[in-house]
Amino acid sequence: MKIKFILSLILVITFSFGFSQTKEELQKQKDEKQAEADKYQGEANALQAQIDALPGWRVGAFGTIGGSLSNFNNWYAQGAPNNSSGSIGFTVNAFANKIEDTYFWRNSLNLNLNWTKLDDEDNPLDSDDFEPTTDVFNLTSLYGQRLNDKWAVSGLMEYRTTLLNNFNDPGYLDLGVGFTWTPITDLVVVIHPANYNFVFSSGDTVFDSSFGAKIVADYTKQLGKVKFKTNLSAFQSYKDSDLSNWTWINSFSYTLWKGIGVGFDFGLRSNRQEAANFQGTTLEAADNDLQSYYTIGMSYNF
Repeated sequence: MKIKFILSLILVITFSFGFSQTKEELQKQKDEKQAEADKYQGEANALQAQIDALPGWRVGAFGTIGGSLSNFNNWYAQGAPNNSSGSIGFTVNAFANKIEDTYFWRNSLNLNLNWTKLDDEDNPLDSDDFEPTTDVFNLTSLYGQRLNDKWAVSGLMEYRTTLLNNFNDPGYLDLGVGFTWTPITDLVVVIHPANYNFVFSSGDTVFDSSFGAKIVADYTKQLGKVKFKTNLSAFQSYKDSDLSNWTWINSFSYTLWKGIGVGFDFGLRSNRQEAANFQGTTLEAADNDLQSYYTIGMSYNF
């Protein structure tokens, strides 16, 4: 009996030692493979940087999709025990840039749309449709003739409006000329002291077009599985500071598997004309609160 116990103890110790040794060996092999993968990834990133520096077109897009659906029947604990609700939205950030040695032509689109539904089945008067709640459309086109590798004489067209509600009411069209600074590959800064801000609206409103200066800063970067884009667009009116406005939009995407991941978008805006129009008052009397939105959901990189 004592011999059996000793043999069993030896067997357990041997198995434990063998398992520990195998685990250490596997961990060592994993570390070696990871170091090798990091090396090749660094070489791939360097090659991609060389490709990005070559003349020609660069196109791409990434976006976020978020949504939810729910249905309640006889759920008496809430005010509307029988209801169906849902929300669906998406954002798209797309670009098509032609980069040459003597000139560039950069085009970008930012789209953010969202619909929400709350149908109280016990109330025949409420709506059972998905109603638009987020509505952002921004299209820009920038052309530049290079003076050197960092500065260019440029012209910009930027159009902003809503698509689902009140299309082009208001709508903003900026047309201007000036200079563009590109200190690094992913950063574009537009400085246009001569810019006209056309504002389109219907009826008798507070909206007014004016001449002024346009500043745009755009930074787009991919670091491994992370993509992010930040864009600040500001107009300073020479006619009246109350006609000035700015919009700052940020988009982040983290890829988990085959282009699918998680995304986060948020935007900020200051526009006294929009505030006064919504409040039905004059520009001077308007309470120009900071506008904002955000979207969280699944993302997909094209």
